[in-house]
Amino acid sequence: MSATMRIVNGQVYDPKNNINGEIKEICIQDGKIVDAVDDDATIIDAKGMVIMPGGVDIHCHIAGPKVNLARKLTPEARRHDVHPSTPFTRSGSGGTTPSTFAAGYRYATLGYTTAMEAAVSPIGARHVLEEFEDTPIIDKGFYVLLGNNIFLHNLIREKRFEEFEQAVAWWVNATKAYTVKLVNPGGDEAWKGKKNSNVTDIDEKTGPSSDISPRQIIEAFVKTVNKQGYPHPPHIHCNNLGHSGNYITTLETMKTAGDLRAHIAHIQFHSYGGVVGKNPISKAAEIADYVNKHPNITCDVGQVMFGESTIMTADAPLAYVLKGHTKGKWVNADTECESGCGILPFVYQEHLYMHTLQWAIGLELFLLSEDPWRIILSTDHPNGGSFMAYPKLIKLLMDEKFRHEEMKRVNQKALLKCSLPELKREYTLYEIAIITRAGPAKALGLETKGHLGVGADADITIYDLMDDKEMMFSTARYVFKSGEPMIANHEFTTDSKGKVYHIAPTYDNKIEEVLKPFFEDFYSIEFSNYPVDDHYLHQHEIIKTR
Repeated sequence: MSATMRIVNGQVYDPKNNINGEIKEICIQDGKIVDAVDDDATIIDAKGMVIMPGGVDIHCHIAGPKVNLARKLTPEARRHDVHPSTPFTRSGSGGTTPSTFAAGYRYATLGYTTAMEAAVSPIGARHVLEEFEDTPIIDKGFYVLLGNNIFLHNLIREKRFEEFEQAVAWWVNATKAYTVKLVNPGGDEAWKGKKNSNVTDIDEKTGPSSDISPRQIIEAFVKTVNKQGYPHPPHIHCNNLGHSGNYITTLETMKTAGDLRAHIAHIQFHSYGGVVGKNPISKAAEIADYVNKHPNITCDVGQVMFGESTIMTADAPLAYVLKGHTKGKWVNADTECESGCGILPFVYQEHLYMHTLQWAIGLELFLLSEDPWRIILSTDHPNGGSFMAYPKLIKLLMDEKFRHEEMKRVNQKALLKCSLPELKREYTLYEIAIITRAGPAKALGLETKGHLGVGADADITIYDLMDDKEMMFSTARYVFKSGEPMIANHEFTTDSKGKVYHIAPTYDNKIEEVLKPFFEDFYSIEFSNYPVDDHYLHQHEIIKTR
């Protein structure tokens, strides 16, 4: 099929360009959306179908050392879930931590064309980039873990903020990252230094010298990333994830940003009221209200979906606590001086109070959102559930009757502690296009993604219009990546590798003289070998800082 084509007669949902279900012609040439093409261009008749930009997953875990550890930890979950090869695609294994091949193809099957790996230790960057090269079709990027970096903590402690700014920019450059990620900032170091210890308050002093707080760490990164103009703000996994009463920590974290941009990851896990040691209650209304009133804040939900998952987090003390509940397999790893890592298989069960409340709070956050551009669809794959559960999540948001049928199956006591049963809202296709495409692309600063305007990448998904929205969004009829048809009539027609997005903020080379002694004292790798060479990037694109 020619790369020059016209898609006609389909209902177009393109929120960035205010197109809401109009029958509109989409023209493609040289991998981009254009105004018009020649009359001899290939025509695709999308009558009875829905046309949207390719999906954008703002937060997932699909590549790198921790994902590989999770794959090794759960062979039984993948053994009987094989993505078969075709004349155009390679085989792979699935489960909640699919192989590189299966991840790319399965995202494409759902109509997704971009996905961002949400947590990479700096020293794991090479591994991630090599797996990106092996992950077909989708474009990708990653967020580098810096929130528990001892060197950077020391600079904050000593109020050497100019050097801190230069060091952050150096690390982002050295790893080829897209932005910085903070996970339980300051908490991993406290836990590694004293068994079973973790920060419980955003102003609690932490670290080896107990003289720096999570708030100080968050504030330093928010100011630096905004000052340097990264396309996506600091991506923050708040302290106290999963604990009763943690909504206060979440509110304080967002307040710490002031009027500056910040992104709160998997915010469902941070929206609990109550008292530690007792069952939590929902505080989704309070969290949604703050986000609604503060346009500088974006977040992804991290929706829990019942069934198998894999907990995979740089929040090592959290994984340690969960391991005590599951009493099953568990992996914990320190990564040089840079981050922690905890991995364990997990199952969310409808009859359990906590799991039902988590499921309900995620849906509450979606349904209470007044601005779907800033509350973005995610399951924190695979922590809250696989990305393959996105179609069912979409149905839960679009179909109130189905939502209430599902509520009959869950823990009824938990439903009494939230407002979900009273919420009547049903998402429209236009709003689904926002939370899965236009919204995440805007939050990421990816100007050529998430829309179908002239000049956009021709990443296009066409779905058969169905009453059953889970079935509709489970298998795209057509998927175009950079103008090339990857899927046609539900079958793969070709393959591609996609590209890597990263940024290159400027910094003063003098910071390297400050960094080198630290590497010599604490790292197992020579300083000169630490930065990632450009050849690891393969096909890539540098997104400009503002």
